[in-house]
Amino acid sequence: MQPITKSSKLANVCYDIRGPVLDRAREMEEEGHHIIKLNIGNPASFGFEAPEEILQDVIRNLSAASGYCDSKGLFAARKAIMHYTQEKHIPNVQMDDIYIGNGVSELIMLAMQALLENNDEVLIPAPDYPLWTAAVSLAGGTARHYICDEQSDWFPDLDDIRAKITPHTRAIVIINPNNPTGALYPVDLLLEIIEIARQNHLIIYADEIYDKILYDQAIHTSIASLADDILFVTFNGLSKNYRAAGFRSGWIVVSGDKQRAQDYIAGLNMLASMRLCANVPAQFGIQTALGGYQSIYDLTLPTGRLKRQRDLAWQLLTDIPGVSCFRPQSALYLFPRLDPKIYPIQDDEKFVLDMLLEEKVLVVQGTGFNWPCQDHFRVVFLPNSDDLAEAIGRVAHFLERYRKRHGIHAV
Repeated sequence: MQPITKSSKLANVCYDIRGPVLDRAREMEEEGHHIIKLNIGNPASFGFEAPEEILQDVIRNLSAASGYCDSKGLFAARKAIMHYTQEKHIPNVQMDDIYIGNGVSELIMLAMQALLENNDEVLIPAPDYPLWTAAVSLAGGTARHYICDEQSDWFPDLDDIRAKITPHTRAIVIINPNNPTGALYPVDLLLEIIEIARQNHLIIYADEIYDKILYDQAIHTSIASLADDILFVTFNGLSKNYRAAGFRSGWIVVSGDKQRAQDYIAGLNMLASMRLCANVPAQFGIQTALGGYQSIYDLTLPTGRLKRQRDLAWQLLTDIPGVSCFRPQSALYLFPRLDPKIYPIQDDEKFVLDMLLEEKVLVVQGTGFNWPCQDHFRVVFLPNSDDLAEAIGRVAHFLERYRKRHGIHAV
């Protein structure tokens, strides 16, 4: 009998945050090993729980959550999101411009499926959150990665963006605050990206899921607040700011030049209807989350747990010979660089697999985020300080042995 094969549409799709190295980690756990996981931004796994008032609102409304709701989401939840867009100064957002989905992940897929013809191109940052690249590929499009410059605080290289625009380019994606680098984009840079989109008739997709996780008094600006003459699609949700990743409750907001996008919006409406609706119980937490006490700020204050863990992880990593790292202004990750002269890595997936096997620490290789070089990896700084110190200490031991194996003595 012929083997049953996967679709050829998956040929260029990968998601190494939950990829082969994680599969090996699971096997090791089944064998009895304890793995320190620095691979995924899942707050609940590290003791960051959703606020109690959000949980209570979901529980109290379960009896009203048995049926389908409107395909775009509950009225009260969308009303709260509309008010939030007003706080973010995004102009002219109406209730019909808001779609609630099963996390931002589902909505990225939906937004790409509604837009792309075969061989259409979308500009995506390198490094990226890899679901963006996968979603473009699955929708029949081609992801063209523009470089973010580590020497310029991981800001997008505007000249590289311009150079990669072709007649097939439909949109540009920005991830701000950024995963995996922790960069936060200033207004002048956002305005330049808008001008590029304006001149080339591009949609701007803005992934802003970390917009409240900010350090050192940093301020986030929604790019959609800076213009109304091009189309913006802005993504956000409960997963990170409210530590409710398992709720799978996210949303998109369509703003700007909606008149020119009526056919695209009709496509979004069709796809939203086809999946009937998003998870209804979780939607009952949205109004309370957005309108209630913003406990995330307690965690990002100088005395807050996230801020302290960011500082500790950054210090411990940059103390390792040959390791440098941008200090993130936002989000939950570090994206350290390994000096190629000291760490001549040929295959970064094998590199992180060896680290897992030898030190029982799980990280994600840089190429898993579509970074073009074999010289980075991503670390999640969600574990408590003791576990972080233990994990990064193991990373340091592994790197010391790596240098010795290659006959390299760090200065």
